[in-house]
Amino acid sequence: MGSASDKMKGAANDAMGNAKQGVGKAVGNDRLRAQGKAQEVKGESQKAMGRAKDAIKDATNL
Repeated sequence: MGSASDKMKGAANDAMGNAKQGVGKAVGNDRLRAQGKAQEVKGESQKAMGRAKDAIKDATNL
């Protein structure tokens, strides 16, 4: 996967995770909130991977 793909998928997972947490909180569903948090963390790590790939690419193109 390329860095842009990682960042896009990460942003999508982050957004969906936040939405799940919000719905879970609104309806009092702790399981949905936990799933949302897990998906948000997954998204954050995907975005970090994309940024790391960009940094490596930039460093090798000096």
